[in-house]
Amino acid sequence: MSATTHRLDSIFIEDRPWGRFEQFVSNEQVSVKVLTVTAGQRLSLQRHQLRDEMWQVLDAPLDVQVDERRWSAGVGERVWIPRGATHRLGNSGAAAARVLEVAFGHFDEADIERFDDDYNRESHTTA
Repeated sequence: MSATTHRLDSIFIEDRPWGRFEQFVSNEQVSVKVLTVTAGQRLSLQRHQLRDEMWQVLDAPLDVQVDERRWSAGVGERVWIPRGATHRLGNSGAAAARVLEVAFGHFDEADIERFDDDYNRESHTTA
């Protein structure tokens, strides 16, 4: 997939009598997490070589950086992070906020290359 055509363009949505569902992936290697970012905290500025990521903001706006672009992502917004892109997630709000993360490809916490980290962690760690 090219940088302009990615998985966000191919989410399958189907209406049902009770509402609808949105299918992000089907029969592929993925890992799924819910990240909770405490108010006033942020993840390291990082990148991955082995996976792409999709974030969907669940409860409150979060500060997002993907490469040089920075913005406040609102509830329900989806963010695509292609492998090799530097990215960061932060919370400048007053309460904890969550994001659903779907990682596409080989998931390994050691595949984190950190460029800036508020907690003094180094690249390729598992913590």
